[in-house]
Amino acid sequence: MPDRDFRNDPSPRIRPGVGPEPDQTDGTDESDAERRRRRARFLRDLAEARELRDRVQPRRAKTARLRHAMRMRTFRW
Repeated sequence: MPDRDFRNDPSPRIRPGVGPEPDQTDGTDESDAERRRRRARFLRDLAEARELRDRVQPRRAKTARLRHAMRMRTFRW
């Protein structure tokens, strides 16, 4: 997909011992922005993996869609 530029650059994750401040190497004081970035990357990768699985196993994807539709039809508010 053309909007996925994060694959082109090497992994920008912070590694222990490599960073602007040596006392932040254990990861306990990571910022909320960094945590959100890592979470967003994880969710993008998870969605990509699901799409790949659905393409590779269309029968399983179809049954999962049908099961989900049945659950939504029988759900009581």
